[in-house]
Amino acid sequence: MRLGREFIEALDTVAEERGLDMSVVTSAIEAALLSAYNRRYHPYSVDRTTEIKINHDTGDITISELRKVVEAPTNPDREISLSDALAIDPTAQLGSILKIEKNPGDFGRIAAQTTRQIISQRLRDEERKIVYSVFADKVGDMVNGTVFKMDGSQIIIHLNDKTDATLPMRERIMGEKYVPGSVMKFYVLDVKNNFRGARIVVSRTHPGLLRRLLEVEIPEIKEGIIEIKNIVRDGGLRAKVSLITLDPDVDPVGSCVGNGGARIKAVSAALRNEKIDIVAYSSDPLTYIKNALSPAQIVKVEPVLDREKEAIAYVYPDQLSLAIGKGGQNVRLAAKLTGWKLNIETLEPDKMPTLKDIFDDVFEEPEQTQPAEEL
Repeated sequence: MRLGREFIEALDTVAEERGLDMSVVTSAIEAALLSAYNRRYHPYSVDRTTEIKINHDTGDITISELRKVVEAPTNPDREISLSDALAIDPTAQLGSILKIEKNPGDFGRIAAQTTRQIISQRLRDEERKIVYSVFADKVGDMVNGTVFKMDGSQIIIHLNDKTDATLPMRERIMGEKYVPGSVMKFYVLDVKNNFRGARIVVSRTHPGLLRRLLEVEIPEIKEGIIEIKNIVRDGGLRAKVSLITLDPDVDPVGSCVGNGGARIKAVSAALRNEKIDIVAYSSDPLTYIKNALSPAQIVKVEPVLDREKEAIAYVYPDQLSLAIGKGGQNVRLAAKLTGWKLNIETLEPDKMPTLKDIFDDVFEEPEQTQPAEEL
């Protein structure tokens, strides 16, 4: 029985195009044929031992039933007498395994059908494994993707010709339009393998996406001269990034902002023009808090006594709304960035005393008295 050389060549071509290991596919076909053979010819036997091999060079299929050569067989499904074995193979010996070749005439059709099924299944299985192995290593990386379509509450993203990912609602930038055909950058959040294949989840709001964009746009970060200490985001609205430099001659904030803000604007543009505050990290928590509340100008920061990691930031009245931010966004992100609970309080600005303040008693208006009535 044979599959034929042309079939083997076609199988090689498919395996090569799909990136499959031909030995794995051949083993899968042999296992499927063995299962089909036993179901067809030995449906009630659990002891019978059969072997099926495919010759990759010729396409020939060899079916052999294996028997152990013994003096007096007690299990005909697994054993054969020495006399019967010698009639088949003159070199047979006691204790050896005899292969009795079979060639059932009606098995060809079953073999062809089974082979087609297992090839299709194996191709799907192997492709899923390849996709999983490739993208499992990309968790935490940035990838380009093309918006394909809406599927319920999720958006399907084409990562390549064979691989799709899902963008859940919680991972989308608020107000961002996901138009089919548009190309965007995504953060690979999770990759799981199940019976349907690799399930890839991507994000547009994860701080890791901003980190990868900064690494691409700012060479000093990629080269390790500037280190990102922390990133917090309100996706599509505002982000804060704290940096520290390992080279005292390099200004981390200026390097990230770039000439005329060119570098940070390029990063922002990839995130629906998200506002990005670049903050200088400090090992002094009070200085770090002051920097984190940028762009507001902070007069001073004081820790709250008897309360762990809680502080009050004092601002002049004209800086209060900026320090708090719309809906409390600025102070909330600063708190997340530093890990401190922050309170904002106003401080009246100092002013030079006036002459009236100094000579208050002199300039005090005389009391108005009621004129005496004439007698």
